[in-house]
Amino acid sequence: MQAIKSYNCVRCGNDFASQTALKHHFQTKHIGRVYCDKCGIEVLREKLKDHEQTVHYKDNTNKLTCEHPYWDEPLQREDKFVASEKSVSCRMCGRVFGTIHSREQHERQEHHFTASQRARMSTAFAPDSLLDLRHPQLLQKFMETYLRPEMGFVRMSCAGEVEKLIDLIQECCPTSVTRLIKGGSYFKGTDTRDWSDIDVVIFSSAFMSLDDCKEKIPYVLCDLENNLKLSVMANRILMEKKASLSLRFQFKCFKDLHIHHFDVMLCYDLLGSIPSQDVKRNLYRQLYNCGDEVKIQLYSISLLQYQVDFVKASTVGVKDLIRLIKHWFRTSLAKPTEANRYRRLPPSYAMELITIYVWQLAGKPIFFSFVQGLRAVLKLLVNCTDIFIVWFGHYDKTFNVVKKALQKQSRPFLLDPANPTFNICENSNSWDEVTHVARQSLLKPLLSGVQAKAPWLFTNKW
Repeated sequence: MQAIKSYNCVRCGNDFASQTALKHHFQTKHIGRVYCDKCGIEVLREKLKDHEQTVHYKDNTNKLTCEHPYWDEPLQREDKFVASEKSVSCRMCGRVFGTIHSREQHERQEHHFTASQRARMSTAFAPDSLLDLRHPQLLQKFMETYLRPEMGFVRMSCAGEVEKLIDLIQECCPTSVTRLIKGGSYFKGTDTRDWSDIDVVIFSSAFMSLDDCKEKIPYVLCDLENNLKLSVMANRILMEKKASLSLRFQFKCFKDLHIHHFDVMLCYDLLGSIPSQDVKRNLYRQLYNCGDEVKIQLYSISLLQYQVDFVKASTVGVKDLIRLIKHWFRTSLAKPTEANRYRRLPPSYAMELITIYVWQLAGKPIFFSFVQGLRAVLKLLVNCTDIFIVWFGHYDKTFNVVKKALQKQSRPFLLDPANPTFNICENSNSWDEVTHVARQSLLKPLLSGVQAKAPWLFTNKW
């Protein structure tokens, strides 16, 4: 049988059945658009300068400067809430393709991204890695000494400082505040001793609609930033680079002991404090059918409380296991270089949800071995192309939006428990690197030779 000929778009990698279809696609999708040198995204030629100023703005020194030398330059903050299908963008040049297969083929052919090169570029175990611990009993001590935030008076004082700042943010907000949501690792209980992020979403009645909100947000955030710079806590706040929908800064907490990384966002209140199931389903439909990237983020921001509640409901042991996984992630995978500057690792939210899922497969034990839990999560990451995770707390499998989401064949697949339009795994183009590092981690002293014990015996199938 003669093979059906296809016509490939050189810009995005999509295939078409005829030259006419390819020509129509190119004229409607690519004519007048250019690639951004910094992120590889296609934007309209006349919008390129606005895109660079909004998304890639930095000061003239190309780094954050501050009169406080003890504040490190902040780590790159991940985008929140919205899948942007980074999985189909090249790690080396940022070019976007139609499928993961075409992207990987391009990386091999154009950039010679072989398995050995991936191994070199992905792995960077820290000298004092927890994986080098020789006895499983030491993992509990490692958790208590280095990862779990200090408790008692320090934690209480920290909580007071954070709440005081959130009150100040409300006072400095140039619009009326009708409702406020608090999220991030700090409020989910998954923050570590060296990293704490806090999300604050402000809902205001000053926004008449989502379109009105989209138009006013840049000006409101600018005024809020200026007000905070003039506030009584100004000397404890370090503003970070501009983001399109949030005000980002670091806050020096109790007795200068640590830093909290804040994201302050504004939104039109689409749901209200206690929405009905019909109201949520209507939001999901609007979100699924929306083609405006800014509006998609605003829709998704409204669901923050449900994302926080899902993780927050986990036991103390699970949250400690999440801390271990986050620490492993930060100290085992290499930082991107100039050669692979478009690499995008999975977000920490994905690691949180995968850890919770593995714990649930074990029967939700209250007490368990951290070594067994860590081993189970890493074994799942080794087989990440088989990941297919869905929760039905806020939506059910008969809902049409969910049906359409489940029809996608992309793997790994991790559907946000609060948002049926959001496959969190689409935010990364480096799952193969995560798999490689997880496989190497299982050979380290802490985990080498460890056998599964009840209730983790299901991991023997992975």
